[in-house]
Amino acid sequence: MRFPASREGELTVSSALGRLRVGLTGGIGAGKSEVSRRLAARGAVLIDADAIAREVVAPGTPGLSRVAETFGPAVLRPDGSLDREKLGEIVFADPGKLTALNAIIHPLVGERMAEIENAVAPEAIVVHDVPLIAENNLAGGFDLVVVVDAPPELQLDRLVSQRQMSADQARARMAAQASREQRLAIADLVIDNSASLADLDRQVGDLWAELRRRAGLRLRMS
Repeated sequence: MRFPASREGELTVSSALGRLRVGLTGGIGAGKSEVSRRLAARGAVLIDADAIAREVVAPGTPGLSRVAETFGPAVLRPDGSLDREKLGEIVFADPGKLTALNAIIHPLVGERMAEIENAVAPEAIVVHDVPLIAENNLAGGFDLVVVVDAPPELQLDRLVSQRQMSADQARARMAAQASREQRLAIADLVIDNSASLADLDRQVGDLWAELRRRAGLRLRMS
């Protein structure tokens, strides 16, 4: 774990004292989910935007109805559920269609995330696992932003070898996101996930200690 050079040692405490709100982000294939799982195991309250994005387009939801109206019945499976692979082929090949999809999904996800957070204890450390913090200018909504970082060539290799994407599919998904430099520019803390899982475990342990320190300071000031 490292502090970006411009923020080393910096501690900011927002005006809304109480629970510590952490934005966790990273490019596709960087390993953000590995970090979020480890933080949840240590006691963080994890709010996973991807999981909620699936929830808000489950069969029978208004979200799924709007997606089908916008992109047509071809994005539905025979059982009425969303065909994510088909939808992905459509939106990641056309930035305008991706924007249209995000306009449907993001407000629904934001509402559900707020509902979950409002139900947790005020002393909790709440980690929002959100892929698109940089893309949607959401960094200011968190007390700090943690970026999980990996070189683009390693991201590509993971997407091909672990998710069975073609190289072209992987590059298209990566190109639809913010650049590595844009993500690092919003980081308060950076997890380097380019080495072993043992190294990742060590960094997440250091991160959790830092989050607990910051949460403790907030409680003393509240």
